[in-house]
Order: sequence, then structure tokens, then C-alpha cells
Amino acid sequence: MDERTNPRKKTVLIIEDDTFLQDIMALKLEKAGFAVERAIDGKEAFSILEKKHADLILLDLLLPGMEGHEILKRMKEDTVLRSIPVIIASNLDNPEERERVKKLGAADYLVKAEHTPDEIIKRVAEELK
Repeated sequence: MDERTNPRKKTVLIIEDDTFLQDIMALKLEKAGFAVERAIDGKEAFSILEKKHADLILLDLLLPGMEGHEILKRMKEDTVLRSIPVIIASNLDNPEERERVKKLGAADYLVKAEHTPDEIIKRVAEELK
């Protein structure tokens, strides 16, 4: 197959410090046909984004070092990264958090405890259509 019949896979960067959850999400994304990059914190995420393109970012908010809010804020201030949709996947479930990340430019906010990994993957796929 050539590029015309087999277009480049969409790449999702998972920024999640829970490696078990990161593994589950990566496995399900790959099974759904996506390429996956992984980072456990903001420093690693920006290092990856300097070298590789991501079509979407799945971002946790509570991370070591740089919290997800700061990662999102920096991305939306960057002329290259601002166009990448970011879906927040966090266990913080309150209206203030939802409003805060929407104002920062998040495409969606999913509470991990309320969504199965399959539901999160479905939302990723919808965003990338």
C-alpha cells in the first residue's frame, strides 16, 4: 500500500504519570489504529513535541513538576502547538476545573472515573475526525 491508500496514522500524545493507566490507554489507542507517544510529565512532553508531531494530546492535570494546566497554557501560547486539540482526562471533577481548562483552550474534559478507557478512545477518535 502506498501513502494514498494508507494515510499516515494520527498520533496521540498521552501525558499521564500513572503508568498502568498510560499503558491501557496506549494499548487501546494502538488497537484503534492510532500511533502513540507517551510522557509522564511536562518536561518529557515538550521534549517529545520538539521532535515529533502530535495530532491530539490526552492530558492529565495532576502531574509531577509541571501540572497539566501549565502544560495546556504553554501549548496555547505557542504558535506551532496551539492548534493541537487537547482532551483533559482527570479525576478532578468540579465545575471550576472544567471552566478553567475550557478557558485555557481544552477541546474537552473527561473525568477518568466516569469514563471507561474505550469511551475515552471513542472521544479521541471523534475529535480527530
